Amino acid sequence: MRHARLIKAHAYGNDFLIAPEPLATGSDEAAFARAVCHRHHGVGADGLMFVRRQGAGARMRLFNADGSRSEVSGNGVRCVAAWVALDEGFSPGAEVAVETDAGPKVSVLTEVSGSRLTFRASMGEPTDIRQVELTVAEEPVNAVVLRVGNPQCVVMGAVTEERLHRLGGALAVHSYFPEGTNVELAEVEAPDRVRILIWERGVGPTSSSGTGTCAAAVAAVRYGGAKRNLTVSAPGGTQRVEWTDAGLFLTGWAEVVADIEWPHSVRS
Repeated sequence: MRHARLIKAHAYGNDFLIAPEPLATGSDEAAFARAVCHRHHGVGADGLMFVRRQGAGARMRLFNADGSRSEVSGNGVRCVAAWVALDEGFSPGAEVAVETDAGPKVSVLTEVSGSRLTFRASMGEPTDIRQVELTVAEEPVNAVVLRVGNPQCVVMGAVTEERLHRLGGALAVHSYFPEGTNVELAEVEAPDRVRILIWERGVGPTSSSGTGTCAAAVAAVRYGGAKRNLTVSAPGGTQRVEWTDAGLFLTGWAEVVADIEWPHSVRS
């Protein structure tokens, strides 16, 4: 038995484990994700990505901390790009293409500052954008729902921890969303600035979310009077979103923080 290698990386505190080698035949990938992502019994992370290198890029499959599958993570894509860029010794201007279950995401390296690598990532076009009224704990909630490769639910208005905990967990598993959904509370503070709190499907409150940042920006532009080039601030920090004719572009940093061995067999 060989130990499984895990790379730990994060973007604004939204942390992930990268597994660059497949597990042994017959292994339960969901159970493995739950074990290694556990905050007290494991390494600790918001999600686990099984990553296969493809030249100067990669293919990723994402599991949330609870073992459920997710189509894509904007911050997770950037963590993979940072790992690949460091391993390849890339300089600003280099591109890293990451294949996801929501299609290819190309990240352009724009800056290297110590261990932090900044990328401008193409996140595709948002789809299925609409406003709906949902009932949560007998309270009517007006929400903007859409997909940014994965399902999103944005609630405009007050951005408070109390409101996040009252609405976030219930909306994430609301019957309106058969796959579950990520949830963002969003407030337009200025035409070029939005503030959010996040409840991620299969995880709970997180300090940041790449796709959630994009979703909040789209909701703010479409229904909140915001500009199409704006910053979105979450507890972990601020990212830039550009909504152009070519789709959404997300700019922010990621850093690799550890290379770990986990006592689990992997295929030779």
